Amino acid sequence: MIRFGQHIRLTRREIERFKKITDLEPVGIRSLSDLAAYIALCKAHYWGVSKETQFLHWLIDREYQRCREAA
Repeated sequence: MIRFGQHIRLTRREIERFKKITDLEPVGIRSLSDLAAYIALCKAHYWGVSKETQFLHWLIDREYQRCREAA
């Protein structure tokens, strides 16, 4: 993630990873709140309590944390 003050831009690699994990392309991500809203959307899209869903949420959280650490 590239940060310009309050604005952010996901790198091509980060976009590809989120797309591969969630099958939902992160478009229009311009701020950390946009990214948080995208994460919430992904988790809401894949809701449930199964082990597979928990694992998917963990993958999403891991990628989100990687982005936050990079900025």
